[in-house]
Amino acid sequence: MASQTTQNQSVSQKALRQYLQRFPQASLLVIGDLILDHYVMGRVSRISPEAPVPVVHVESETLRLGGAANVFNNILALGGKADLCGVIGADESGRLLLKELGQSRSGRGGVIIDHDRPTTRKSRVIAHNQQIVRYDMEGRQELKGTLQKRLLRYVESRIRELSCIIVSDYAKGVVSAALMTELTRMAALRKIPIIVDPKVEHFSYYKGVTVMTPNHLEATQAAGLHGDDDRAINQAGALIRQRLGCQSVLITRGEKGMSLYEGEGTSWHLPTQARQVYDVTGAGDTVIGTLALALATGASMREAATLANHAAGIVVGMVGTATVSPKQLLEAVGNG
Repeated sequence: MASQTTQNQSVSQKALRQYLQRFPQASLLVIGDLILDHYVMGRVSRISPEAPVPVVHVESETLRLGGAANVFNNILALGGKADLCGVIGADESGRLLLKELGQSRSGRGGVIIDHDRPTTRKSRVIAHNQQIVRYDMEGRQELKGTLQKRLLRYVESRIRELSCIIVSDYAKGVVSAALMTELTRMAALRKIPIIVDPKVEHFSYYKGVTVMTPNHLEATQAAGLHGDDDRAINQAGALIRQRLGCQSVLITRGEKGMSLYEGEGTSWHLPTQARQVYDVTGAGDTVIGTLALALATGASMREAATLANHAAGIVVGMVGTATVSPKQLLEAVGNG
């Protein structure tokens, strides 16, 4: 059984602030599934006479970057440098996603067009801060070998500049066993950490990565366990780390905070920093982006997890896919 400690062995606030100030020195690469998040905001005042469903009177629509593109956006928002790798379709959603990347043009040389699939687009209808329905447009088939090779060539062209690689896996076809094998080989040669936001069905792909950031449901499911109490989470964290041979596993647990599993069967629990939870959409993207920036600037795994926990506490207090600014994170660290 893993021994467990809580955040009472306080991480130095001064050290955290120093890492935060170094974020602009970090150069990261994000590879994974690019998603266009579409929000339809409105209000409900009646039920449809055609079916027992609410009628949403639309007041506004917004588009935001999702998936790997949101991780990329979070890194830029926190002052880091980043490259983005993934695929879009030759469609309107792809054009809109590129437009949302906007000023980040310099870091998107690894975004390629796949003519055989649509751009992944998630549309959420929200009324009175409640999600009514979500509908997705996507293709989940694995990338053709030629496209995988193009992505890997791009990574190889940038690898000398990188301080960390992030894999943002949403199981939309970009992340495969072959891609992960080649990525981990390239990263190991240069001693660059790889951080993975995983999908349960792909856990076997992630052998030998530096750290994984599953949520509690993904962790217990991948470990073949039931429940989300401390005991089940502790077992899941230790099992995943052991089976995959990764250095650390950071399990995000919603309102229960985060649990970090490192070597020698030790675990470390971080209570949530969230004051109020409005929306967890994209919180995992914020966690992995902050964690990577901190590790890239010399933070220990515990220090990086503490910064990521503060960032998550900020972003769940906003509606929709959101990012955190250095000022917000600095204030959260100061108040923590």
